[in-house]
Amino acid sequence: MHFGFSYIGLIFLLMLFIPNFFWTKNKPKDYDQYARKENKVLLILERAGEVAVSCLVLVFSDFNPQGLSVWLIWLVAALGCMILYELYWIRYFRSEKTMKDFYSSYAGVPVAGATLPVIAVLLLAVYGKNPFLFAAGVVLGIGHIGIHLMHKKELVGKEKDDINSGLPN
Repeated sequence: MHFGFSYIGLIFLLMLFIPNFFWTKNKPKDYDQYARKENKVLLILERAGEVAVSCLVLVFSDFNPQGLSVWLIWLVAALGCMILYELYWIRYFRSEKTMKDFYSSYAGVPVAGATLPVIAVLLLAVYGKNPFLFAAGVVLGIGHIGIHLMHKKELVGKEKDDINSGLPN
């Protein structure tokens, strides 16, 4: 592992932060009701993972391409996940911006808005042979994906309740 600036890390962070900036103005209806019920342990893991990942991807130059090698496959796969993440956001911003839209799958990936960037971070960690980023990605994944799976489970339960409440007795 080599300390130094990672422009690949910066690109990944921009790909993460830019859509999230626009999301703050385009949150799904009722999102705040779900957010209030978030598991505090998962929230702490998510925040710790976000901080660690954001720092680590920038301070190790190992994430920058080091020439042609078989390891480049991991970087290409990570970039592919980030491209799918951007496409997920395009679809979300074009949608009605409901909770169902926000927690939808994309390209077969469940809760794609949470899952794709975590997978990308883990693949980038493998490419850079960086166990610190991998560990931070696992912590982020447990918190971030865990929270979003809980929201989706709550959403599915609410939809079932709504359907059942409309049935005649």
